[in-house]
Amino acid sequence: MDPGHENQDSSSCPVYVHNPHLKMMKEDLLYHFNLGTSTHNLPALFSDIKFVCVGGSPWRMKSFIEYIAGELGLEDPKSDYPNICAGTDRYAMYKVGPVLSVSHGMGIPSISIMLHELLKLLHHAHCTDVTIIRIGTSGGIGLEPGTVVITKQSVDATFLPRFEQVILGKTVVRSTDLDTDLAEKLLQCSNRLNQFNAVIANTMCTMDFYEGQARLDGAFCSYTEKDKQDYLAKAYASGVRNIEMESSVFAAMCKLSGLKAAVVCVTLLDRQKGDQLSSSHEVLHNLQQRPQILVGHFIKSQLGSSRKI
Repeated sequence: MDPGHENQDSSSCPVYVHNPHLKMMKEDLLYHFNLGTSTHNLPALFSDIKFVCVGGSPWRMKSFIEYIAGELGLEDPKSDYPNICAGTDRYAMYKVGPVLSVSHGMGIPSISIMLHELLKLLHHAHCTDVTIIRIGTSGGIGLEPGTVVITKQSVDATFLPRFEQVILGKTVVRSTDLDTDLAEKLLQCSNRLNQFNAVIANTMCTMDFYEGQARLDGAFCSYTEKDKQDYLAKAYASGVRNIEMESSVFAAMCKLSGLKAAVVCVTLLDRQKGDQLSSSHEVLHNLQQRPQILVGHFIKSQLGSSRKI
C-alpha cells in the first residue's frame, strides 16, 4: 500500500506515483500549474475528483467544463469558471464538482509534462477511483469525417503498441494498453446517444504532424503520393483508424499510475483522401464537440449510477 494513502478504504483505487525521492522533499512544486504542496491545500481543493478530462487547447477544455456543468446541473453553464492555473500560461485547469478539465498542449513532450504534474496533484490530494479521458481531434484512415474513435491500443509509427523513451541514455519501452471495459462503456454510451458514428480501433501516435503522419504539405517531403498511400494502407491493415500525437505517452503514464484511461478523438478528415482541412469553421467546430458530448454523457451516466447505489 502506498504510504500516502494508508488511511484510505482498502477497496478504493489510489493514484500511484513511483518516485521514492518525492517522500524526501519538503515541498513539491507543480511548477507548470503554479500549484504546490506548501502553498495550496491540495486535498481540500481536489480530493473529490473522480473524472479528469484532458485536451489540447485551453479554449476547448474551458468549453468542456461549461458543457459538463450544464449536463450535471451543478452550476449555471453560463457562469465564469476561473482558471486554476491562472498564474502560468503553460496549461489551463478548470473544475466543477467531481470533474477536472485540463489542457495539455500539442504533442508528446507537452502532454508528458502536464501528466507528471497532474498525476502528482491527484496523488497529493489523495484522490481515489479516478477515470481519466483524453478528448481531441485526429486524422482518420478509411473513416467518414466526424467519426469518433475510441482507442483500443495506441501504436507507434511502425504500428507496434509501445511507447519508447530514452532515460539516462537507455531506451525504456512501456505498454500503451488502455482500459478495455471503459472503451466498451463509452461505445455503449455512443450507441445510446445515436447522434454520430463511433468505433473502437487502434490509434497511431506520431512525433510529428507532417512527415511523421505521411503528409505531403509540409515544408519538407522526400516521398511520393504512392509512398504515402502505401503507408496509410499498411496502417489501416494493422487496425489503425486514426492518427494523433499524444495517446501513447498518455496510455503509458496512466497505466503506471493505476488509472482507468481512455482516448476519444473525432476524425476531421480521411487522410487517404487528403491532408488539409477543407470543411468550414462551423462544421469543424461542430465536429470538435462530439468527443465532449460523448464523454459528458458517459460521466453523467456514471455519476447517476453511483448515486443509486
